[in-house]
Amino acid sequence: MPKTYIIIVTYNGMPWLKKCLDSCAAYAVIIVDNASTDITVSFIETNYPDVTIFRQADNLGFGQANNIGIRYALDQGAEHVFLLNQDAYLVDSVLDELVVFQKQHSNYGVLSPIHITGDQKKLDNNFSNFMLKEKTGQFYSDFVLGNNLAAVYEVPFINAAAWLISRKCLETVGGFDPLFFHYGEDENYCQRVVFHDLKIGVLPQCYVIHDREYRQKNKSRMFSKAYYNMAEISYKIKLANILLPFTIKKSIRIVERGVFKMFIQLRIKKAYGFSKEFILLKSICKDIEESRKRNLSKGSHYL
Repeated sequence: MPKTYIIIVTYNGMPWLKKCLDSCAAYAVIIVDNASTDITVSFIETNYPDVTIFRQADNLGFGQANNIGIRYALDQGAEHVFLLNQDAYLVDSVLDELVVFQKQHSNYGVLSPIHITGDQKKLDNNFSNFMLKEKTGQFYSDFVLGNNLAAVYEVPFINAAAWLISRKCLETVGGFDPLFFHYGEDENYCQRVVFHDLKIGVLPQCYVIHDREYRQKNKSRMFSKAYYNMAEISYKIKLANILLPFTIKKSIRIVERGVFKMFIQLRIKKAYGFSKEFILLKSICKDIEESRKRNLSKGSHYL
């Protein structure tokens, strides 16, 4: 098999680590720990001495931690890297199947298996949204109607819980953009993969378990800290998308008009809330422009 490394970013991962690492036993594993405060690091060092672990003093976020692992894997001669979430587990020979396919179809820079729930009874909910008809064409129809499944279903985006990335892709597209700390970095990466004429695909007959369906999702209140965090991620995903024209001035005008409208209507609380969003948007303009400029060119950026 071509030289392949599994890269796992950990952060307080004890609820899942044993299952995750046991499923990876046949492969070389690199862990980048994002300053866990539980016993994640000592557990790995004691029970999995063959795992290469990079301990971080601070939480670098998903993308930048993965970049450390990717750089190390490439320096060891890796032809493929497999990014695996700490709450995900390999099923049977899934990684071998992905590697063989990518080796035979080098235009697929990123490949993913099917993501199933922890009880193995259904598709992971978020993953299933990425496989809708308008995104894959035939996947659900083929499955329901009993048609022969395609070898691969091309998609514009799949979440990075279980990505196989080729060396060719990493040297063409680079690593994750530090514009993003946590959330949005995988969507940005997929945009760049497509821009540089590589493909993203899902193999329909191999699986990973993504064990997250019982976690609670917190809704953010309007103009809360979580609201502004999500607004920042959303603006970055949209405005740093090199597949689309640069529209940051238009976005600024829209928010500015919203602020003015709220003041005219004497809705002062909302006016101040949107004013903070306006200031936020203005503050990230330069970083977004620099991101777009760099990502338009090929190269192993950020690694």
